[in-house]
Amino acid sequence: MQIHTTAEPELDWQKQALCAQTGSEFFFPEPGSSVREAKYICQLCEMRTACLEYALANDERFGVWGGLSEKERLGLRRG
Repeated sequence: MQIHTTAEPELDWQKQALCAQTGSEFFFPEPGSSVREAKYICQLCEMRTACLEYALANDERFGVWGGLSEKERLGLRRG
């Protein structure tokens, strides 16, 4: 008897994330631009928690991840 285990890859959540279906310009805007649209999309996304956990674990310093901006994630890391 053979037992098969299927471990989900660490980044499997990205395929299901709403940001994968929209343009990256929302999530990586020009400096000083609004991130309101990105945050709105993140609020609707079921992968938001996995995205934020990934960003924090990998020290993502640019863009909106898990509904938080660079400054907001920095505040979480410091807090």
